Amino acid sequence: MALNPNRFGLSCAITTPMREGGAVDLPRLVTHARHVLAEGCDSVTLFGTTGEGAALGLPARTAMMGALIGAGVDPAKQIYAGIAAASLHEAIEQARLALDAGAKGLLVAPPFYFKGVSDEGLYAWFSQFFDKLGASARNAILYHIPSVTAVSISVDLVQRLKTAFPGVVTGIKDSSGDYASTEAFLKAHGELAILVGDERQLARAVRAGAQGSICGVANLVPHLLRPLVYEGADSPVVNALVDEICSYPVMAAVKALVGHVHGDAGYGAMRAPLEALDEGQRKRLFAAFDTITRAKAA
Repeated sequence: MALNPNRFGLSCAITTPMREGGAVDLPRLVTHARHVLAEGCDSVTLFGTTGEGAALGLPARTAMMGALIGAGVDPAKQIYAGIAAASLHEAIEQARLALDAGAKGLLVAPPFYFKGVSDEGLYAWFSQFFDKLGASARNAILYHIPSVTAVSISVDLVQRLKTAFPGVVTGIKDSSGDYASTEAFLKAHGELAILVGDERQLARAVRAGAQGSICGVANLVPHLLRPLVYEGADSPVVNALVDEICSYPVMAAVKALVGHVHGDAGYGAMRAPLEALDEGQRKRLFAAFDTITRAKAA
């Protein structure tokens, strides 16, 4: 197994701390970003699925980028920005905000309101997106997460986009949870950064040529994920932790556990319409997390 020395690495799909009522808690965001970077993440990805990105408008995005950059996080090396919008105009504005602030790259989800759209329609949408961004477009990772968007990014669509926008489309994040999908992307587009969202499939994919991950569990145990990303090493502990998290509403579970890691329950609030875990769920999840992670320490 020859691992790519220039691979993407590990990016935390960072949670967005909220105050009651839905305002972003910028001090907690900064604290958590510094924590995951110190514990082994190469970068953070703001506004992803785990970060409730589709619920974050331009004012919140502006404030979050500004807070991290003001706290010394280097956007050119350590910040990717998720793009999630049904409107092409909104997607372009989200991207411009991030790129103008110096973000290293973008994680671009397809438009998600209309379902049953064709590759031809998606090609037109992405083409207009990149054309409008012009020379500022860079390091665009296409985001395949059909369980959330109900819109798939196909191998053929990636071929057309990487050909039309060489050097701009640089990766694919496969969060389908279907390893056959990852294999297909690796086979057809192995020169791109193929990233895996499901941590249980990460080591296997890295051994096959994948370059790393943007993932939610990096909020919690980045030090346990680095061997998966940089050595292709399997981890029963990580697998058990992901299984446990997936038995709850995932975004709320990760956010609750972030608070548990920091010893700060203020991290648990969600932005409506999402809901936080109730007290019973939190207690059960925290106990399971402690048991699973202690097993690794032992």
